Amino acid sequence: METAALLRAGGVGLGDEVVVPAFGNVDIAEAVVRIGALPVFADIDPVTYCLDPVAVEAAVTPRTAAVVVVHRFGRTADLRRMHEVGQRHGLLVLEYHETEVPRGELAQRRERAAYLDARLRGVVTPDGGAGHTYQQYVVRVLGNGRPDRDAFAAALRARGIACRVPVKTPVHRLPDFRRYVSLPETERAAQETLALPVDASLTKREMRRIVSACNALGGPMAVGSTAEFGV
Repeated sequence: METAALLRAGGVGLGDEVVVPAFGNVDIAEAVVRIGALPVFADIDPVTYCLDPVAVEAAVTPRTAAVVVVHRFGRTADLRRMHEVGQRHGLLVLEYHETEVPRGELAQRRERAAYLDARLRGVVTPDGGAGHTYQQYVVRVLGNGRPDRDAFAAALRARGIACRVPVKTPVHRLPDFRRYVSLPETERAAQETLALPVDASLTKREMRRIVSACNALGGPMAVGSTAEFGV
């Protein structure tokens, strides 16, 4: 069932507010608008890229009826704390899952992620966390913001690495949803994040090329494990 239908089924409608993330997923904000409700944007946790329960609670008003929690890049949101917020304020808490990794690929993706964790320099590697499926392997390119990340991405593509910017523009800065709200972690993530390939089809040689290309651009050593990549 789509988000709009789930919200309607939960009694959310005209004039209600629904707390949603601005870091990607414009379709969720659009679903809220379709039922006559108002999307209210809350900031994300900088480690999981999912809604921060503290930020969600700060966004709650007497008109708030629901919150839509997005599990991002293969990391799960803190559902326990989110449901506690929902119980305190009588909110409907819905979950939205991005495309899931096929079960047969999960071990291979984690293996490739561990390989990158142990060897990448010049980027901050993702926090694995419990149950990370690496639907995307998202690193941070630190510096002065978007120009540094975009230059880094361009340099990788020039070396044949199919990287991508996961969220180019946060939803609260899109013309149809422009809101003057303070979302510092969302803004920072939009400026710094870059998704590197960890597809199960990648060979050891291709993984080495990713590491070589990233490390050739310099930067501090990223903290990671020392796991071997056994393709």
